[in-house]
Order: sequence, then structure tokens, then C-alpha cells
Amino acid sequence: MTPTHFTISSAFLLGLIGLAFHRTHLLSALLCLEAIILALFIALSLWSLQLDATGCSTAPILILAFSACEASAGLALLVATARTHGTDHIQALNLLQC
Repeated sequence: MTPTHFTISSAFLLGLIGLAFHRTHLLSALLCLEAIILALFIALSLWSLQLDATGCSTAPILILAFSACEASAGLALLVATARTHGTDHIQALNLLQC
């Protein structure tokens, strides 16, 4: 395994572990999701560069576009929950309350 592949794999796994174990604030969960998407973007970009295929070069751009949409939706949810509940703690988000 090359150092580049190891770095990308470890960044993806650290984001996944952070998302699984550090779920106290909504902002930290969103940052872990962004780290996962960034690792996927870099991996797909390097993969398309190594293959020298122009047909595979659209996949990283699509991942980046979906990442921007995910970030904006996450930020909108963060602002909405901070306004309604007064905090971004995930424990405060109860779906059973009206």
C-alpha cells in the first residue's frame, strides 16, 4: 500500500470513526461527514488521474457537487435546530416531541 492510499484510507476511517463515536453535537457530525466526502473526492480524483481516462473525470466533480449540497442542507438544519431548540446537541433532537 502506497503512502497516498494509506493517507486517504486513514482519513476516511477517521471520519467514519468520528461520526460513529463523537455524536454529541450536530456540528461535529457534519464535520465528520465532510471529512468522509473529502477523502472520497481525493480518492476518486487520484484514481481518475492514474487511469488517464477522461470519462472517469466527471465522478469527482459529481461527488464535489453532492458534497456542497449536503453541506448547505446540513448548515440549514443546524441553524434551524439552533433557533428552535437553542442548542446543537443531538440529545435535544427528539422526534417524539412536537
